[in-house]
Amino acid sequence: MRSLIIGSSGGIGGALLAASGPHSVGLSRSQHGLDITDESSIINALSAINGPFDRIIIATGALELNGAKPEKSLRALDPAALQSQFALNAIGPIIVLKHALKLLPRDKPAQIAALSARVGSIGDNHLGGWHSYRAAKAALNQYFHTAAVEITRTHPMACIALIHPGTVATNLGANYSGNHPTTPLGIAAQNILNVLNGLTAADTGGFFDWQGKVIPW
Repeated sequence: MRSLIIGSSGGIGGALLAASGPHSVGLSRSQHGLDITDESSIINALSAINGPFDRIIIATGALELNGAKPEKSLRALDPAALQSQFALNAIGPIIVLKHALKLLPRDKPAQIAALSARVGSIGDNHLGGWHSYRAAKAALNQYFHTAAVEITRTHPMACIALIHPGTVATNLGANYSGNHPTTPLGIAAQNILNVLNGLTAADTGGFFDWQGKVIPW
């Protein structure tokens, strides 16, 4: 299988690249100058590689941006922080999907997946808070679900999926894990790949956790 990992210099992205086999390719900001918030940068980075790929994983994103931490109340809302979250965690991945679709074959099974988060689920939101991150991930889910409907018409064997990786043992994750156990990067990456290995075109547009269970919208 030939995979493309976007965000391969990050913790989860790097682990996914390492676990995806020798024919996999990585793209990142630090190594290749890919700025996921800049469409021209996305176009240039993707134009420099040759497809097709059997699987493309968008492993970008951040919980803290420009020093802004997840909000605990409405009083903490800041328009600039909201916009930054949407630019990185929602708009960036869907623009990547827009331009990466040309790297996917039309005549055999293939996948494009993005890392989402359970806190982006509206139906599963019982605690509140984290307004900008929650909303950006919810928007990401809607973008990809909507795109999946359209992509079915041109790539009927493709699966467009959203994956919640769980609480992973990254530096940032450790700050917000609370009492939840964290999963080592290598195991988290393999969990994600195991879920993707079990998905087919019938699952396109779905939102799944690291065990392959469907998460409510």
